[in-house]
Amino acid sequence: MKTASFLAALAVVALPGAVLPCAALAQAAPTTVEPMVPAAGTVLDVTAEGRTTRVPDLATIRAGVVSQSSTAAAALTDNAQRMAKVLAALKRAGVAPRDIATSSVQLSPQYRYADNQPPVITGYQATNTVSIRFRDVAKSGTILDALVAQGANQIDGPNLSIDKPDAALDEARTDAIAQAKRRADLYAKAAGLRVSRIVSIAESGQDAGGPAQPMFMMARASMAKDSTQIAPGEKDVTVTVSVRFLLN
Repeated sequence: MKTASFLAALAVVALPGAVLPCAALAQAAPTTVEPMVPAAGTVLDVTAEGRTTRVPDLATIRAGVVSQSSTAAAALTDNAQRMAKVLAALKRAGVAPRDIATSSVQLSPQYRYADNQPPVITGYQATNTVSIRFRDVAKSGTILDALVAQGANQIDGPNLSIDKPDAALDEARTDAIAQAKRRADLYAKAAGLRVSRIVSIAESGQDAGGPAQPMFMMARASMAKDSTQIAPGEKDVTVTVSVRFLLN
């Protein structure tokens, strides 16, 4: 009987995947994951926005050429010739090829409408639009004037933005945490408590000072007598954080 008991115990140890007693499992060190809501203390959730400012250093403009003619081929030919002059003007102004991209090319018939009559095609309109990035915002007004002089008759923009916003975003993040801590201290004092520690931090939104609405729009522009002026101003860079505090 003793031999049988010994063999049975040996089999439990030797078999792979054998279920060990609870006492043996208890010897493994457990992994501790702290709950999002602490067991003791008062939890305070604060949402705060951090802010900093930067002068925009990137301007994006859409410039286009609209041509009309009695035939589709003539409209496209005229449009291509005028757009070639626009692109050459951009090259002379020092705009890098990587900062010029075609936005759209369109060809559409033009109609004449009359009562109780089917529409009649009277001609064709061709449109070619490019998106242009200016890394020297101060020169964008002068380049706009050059584009119009070379045949661009549709201009939309500029949209002003920050080329490399990472450092500004980090400043806004630091400010957001400072704002959250200040507000937590205020609530804690009002409640007769004190801030023990931060339980969690989550970034819930950011604005890197990207393009908003265009500063102006000029369609079918004609040659202007005065030079176009672009005022960059300042852009707000913001970050919103949600911070959970433990109060005691």
